[in-house]
Formats: sequence, structure tokens, C-alpha cells
Amino acid sequence: MPPDPDAGLSDAEKAEIDRKLLWKLDLKLIPWLCFLYLISFLDRTNIGNAKIDGMTDDLGMSPGDYTASLSIFFVSYALCEPITNVLLKKLRPSIFIPIIMILWGIVMVTMGLCHNFAGMATARWFLGMAEAGLFPGVNYYLSCWYKRSEFGIRAAIFFSAAAVAGSFGGLLAAAIALMDGIGGKHGWAWIFILEGLATVVAGVASYWMVYDFPDLATFLSDEDRSRVIRRLKEDQQSSAEHEEFKMSYFWASVKDWKTWAFAIIYMGADGALYAFSLFLPTIIKGMNPQYSPTTANLMSVPPYAAAAILTVFIGWLADRTKQRGLCNIGTVFIGIIGFSMLLGSGDPHVQYAAVFLGALGIYPCISNTISWASNNVEGVYKRGVTLGFVIGWGNLNGVVSSNIYQTKDSPRFFPGHGVVLGYMTVFLLGGSVVTTILLRKENRARQNGKRDYLAEGKTQQEIEMLGDMRPDFMYTV
Repeated sequence: MPPDPDAGLSDAEKAEIDRKLLWKLDLKLIPWLCFLYLISFLDRTNIGNAKIDGMTDDLGMSPGDYTASLSIFFVSYALCEPITNVLLKKLRPSIFIPIIMILWGIVMVTMGLCHNFAGMATARWFLGMAEAGLFPGVNYYLSCWYKRSEFGIRAAIFFSAAAVAGSFGGLLAAAIALMDGIGGKHGWAWIFILEGLATVVAGVASYWMVYDFPDLATFLSDEDRSRVIRRLKEDQQSSAEHEEFKMSYFWASVKDWKTWAFAIIYMGADGALYAFSLFLPTIIKGMNPQYSPTTANLMSVPPYAAAAILTVFIGWLADRTKQRGLCNIGTVFIGIIGFSMLLGSGDPHVQYAAVFLGALGIYPCISNTISWASNNVEGVYKRGVTLGFVIGWGNLNGVVSSNIYQTKDSPRFFPGHGVVLGYMTVFLLGGSVVTTILLRKENRARQNGKRDYLAEGKTQQEIEMLGDMRPDFMYTV
């Protein structure tokens, strides 16, 4: 524990200093990271906007070619995610994040220069590799700055950028598509080219805008650095400090049942998320074939905006109540009702209302599940590996999501809606219920002293190195 720079001050004075420190961290860390994720989500899902603007016809892609180009992204994305947090820790955030952003921005530009399916599929493969490090990396990074009771709302604000991206993406795509014919390029090609160039610029700027971990961050004074590390240690965390990578941390994550429990929950949320975000314009257009591509893109904006608001609210509520499992369970019922309505009614008005409920039931569960997993895993590298596995497995289910909305099933898309409903009911809802019960059971065992033997004969430092296996570590349920 570093020395206390506020020793001798009253509790009220310490609370005021802590409030100002937290506000300083929020202003330095959150806005730019949200902007980066907005760009990331925009770049991986804008292919849906490009599709309804004529991309598949111009490239001679069949419906199967289109779904294959979606699927290949998730394969490379999921395969690379488990190792990205190790690279983030070794290379430092201010180096790692700009590198991957510049790379995926270049890949985005090449997507606008493709002439056939082979070129698009290749570009999507490399886009998945380059983007793999951002989402798990930033969640891991933020978990090394904030207390467990503070992390949820920050993760929710960060992830709400995905919902904003869906909203903003529809507007942006509708505007850029008007460039059709300029430079001999179709409107859909300009969507990829301009958004890719913007990503490269943001990546270069990130070298100065992304800060390193608390033990190296340049914007912290020595006193503030001590305060950040002390408040994390008081929260039973050591994630802000330097730690050398050992394979034992990797295997500790692999052998921990929580890694796989949260992976199951997250696959339920992520599988639904990608199906929704990749095909929402197509679903809306299917409600009324008379809708133009621009109208379908614009009508996708309000559901995303509503989802962004609820995502932040659920993040705040889960932090206040420390009941992340119950927040997942309550929220997913909204989505279950929405997709049940999509299956049960062909009325365009009912379907559009159902799309809102679907968005509200999916998006908040993504950030809440990540926060829940992060809260319950301690140790610098173990947490990083666990988040990589959880998010990687969830994204691998994007392969399923990419193939369930087939053109031949238009306009009702029964198979697609049914698969999403199954994901939400079995994996997201069922997984959340089972995990909540198991975590409560483990907390009772620790409170009753049934895990005290794990600390017997160990020094204080050795006990701390047990991470979330410490007998006094209480899980967030």
C-alpha cells in the first residue's frame, strides 16, 4: 500500500478529494474511449447499411456470399481476442490502441475499393483481426482504474457508444450514400472509404489521447497516483500495479468456472446483438418493401437511441444496487417480449415497436455482463485473459448471427427471430439465473468460513496474490 497523501485530513476533506479525483479520471479516460468504440462499432456494422444501398448487386455477391463476409469477420475477431489484453498490458495502451486503429482504418478503406466477393471477404477477415483488441482491451483497461462499484456505469457509458453508432451510422450512411457516382465510386463504397479514413485519423490522435495504466499514466501527479492505487487496494484490487505475465495466470482463468459461466451469458447477449445490429435496416425494409434504403436507415435511428439511454441507466442501477444478475434478468425479459412480438405479428407498427423492445433488451446486458465478469475476477493478467475469453466466445457467435437472417425468409424472418429469442432465453436469461445462484452460494460459504483454509500458512502478500480466491473476497451477484 503506497503512503496516504491525505493522512491527517478529515473524512469530509478526503471525500471531496476523492470526488475531484474521480471526476478527473472520468474526463481524461471516458470521452475519447467512447468515441473510439463508436468508430469501431460503426466500422464493423456499416456493411449492413452498404448492403441495402446496393453493395451486393455491384459486387455480384449472392445472399450466401454476403453472410459469409459477415461470418469471416467474427472468426478472426474471436480468435485474436483472448491474446489482445496480454499485448495491451505489454505494449501499453498508448501504443497498442493507436496501432490497431490505424490498421483497421486502412482495411476499411480497402473495403470501398473491392470489386468482388473475394476481396470483401479478405478485407473483413483482417478487419476482425485489427478490431479484436479494442472492446475487451478498453473494458480491461477501465477495470484497472475504477472500484468494482464504479465500473458498471463507466462500462455502460462506453458501450452505449455502440447504440449511438447504430443511430449515428444510419444517418451517416444515408448522407454518404448521396455521393454515389463521385470519383466513379458507388455510394456504398464511399461509406467504407470515408469512415476508414476517419478511423486512421482517430488512431493517430489516440497516441496522445489514450493514457497508460495508473502506474505509468502521465496525467497523474505522484499524489494522485498513490490515491488511485490505494483506493483500488481498499477495493481488494491490485490491477493498477505492475505484474509480470506467467502462464499460471492463463490457466487460472481457464480452470475458473466463472470464466465459462460468463462466456455463456455473454454469448446470449452478443449473439442477439450482432443479429440485431447487422440486419436491423434489412428487417425494417422488410416491414414495408416500399421503404427506400435511406428511409430504412433513418428508421433504425430511434431504437438505438432508446437503447443507449437504458444502457446507461442499467449501468448506474447495477452499481448502486450491486445486483448485476438481477439487472440482467429484468432487462432480458424486455427483449424476449420484443422478439416474441416480431414472431407473432406481421403488422408493421407492431413490428417497429417490437424492434424498440429488442434493442432495449439486448444492449444494456452487454455492458452489464462485462462489468459483472470483471467485478468477480481479480489479478492483472487473469482478469485480462478472462475478459478476452468471455468476449471472444461471445463474438464467435457472430458467425451464427450472420447466417440466420436469410433473404428468402423476408419479410417475416421467422428463423432469425426464433434463433435470437432462443439465445436470449436459454443463454442470457438461463445463464444469468444459474450464475447468480452459484455466486450467492459461494458468498455464503465464505461468510461461514468454509474457504478460510485457502489462506492458512500464507503471508499477507501471498493471500493477496490469490486474487478472487481469497477467503474474504466477496463476489458481486
